[in-house]
Amino acid sequence: MEATIRPDRLREISLFAELEPEALTMLAGSLRLLTVRPNTNLIAVEQPGDRVYFIVAGTVKVFVDHADGSEVILAMLGPGEMVGEMSLVDNLNRSASVTTLESSTLVWMDRTTFWRQLHQIPALMANMVTLLSRRLRLANTRLQADATLDVEGRVALQLLSLAQELGEAIGQGLRIPIRLSQSDLAALVGASRVRVNQIVVDYKRREIIDIDGRLRITVLDPEALRWQIDEELLNPGHFRD
Repeated sequence: MEATIRPDRLREISLFAELEPEALTMLAGSLRLLTVRPNTNLIAVEQPGDRVYFIVAGTVKVFVDHADGSEVILAMLGPGEMVGEMSLVDNLNRSASVTTLESSTLVWMDRTTFWRQLHQIPALMANMVTLLSRRLRLANTRLQADATLDVEGRVALQLLSLAQELGEAIGQGLRIPIRLSQSDLAALVGASRVRVNQIVVDYKRREIIDIDGRLRITVLDPEALRWQIDEELLNPGHFRD
């Protein structure tokens, strides 16, 4: 018999937030628990999509590979997020690959179950629309950043966005609860690891951010990041690398 998850734990997942206990119990019975090691491939680009995953613990990256072998990270997702829903919604093949960055615990459901639950639980459909809208807003912000900001501005915006969306209050800062190496950050903002390393070292020296041994970044001074972004938007070209 496959392992399942307790209904109360589903409240930690964004899609299931604020659902009634009866709905959570129904969902828990249709979800299957999955524990995987780092570097486990969950989804491969262009393959048919038959599952949606919900992250209980750990971090995954959503990415595509260029013809030259380089990797572009589209998103880094941590606890409470879902991944793989697009193929279940539009019935097309996977648009990107997904790999775990650390030991992770997920729950999943198949396409038929996913649609049945959406129709049976109206609040679930409302949550789905809200989450997809949030992701579209984040994608629009990233497109604007790529067009108007230099590398430092893109790094500042990426860190600030992650802190605002996922941040956990730790002392005077906001800790981003996902594993984020400098290589991953470079792939997220479309820059070289060397340049991103220079920016990260400078931010640490100025106590704008801190990084722990598990590669969790804590934003200590969000106003400094906002200043960097605002200055570049007000003075386009002046900060370009």
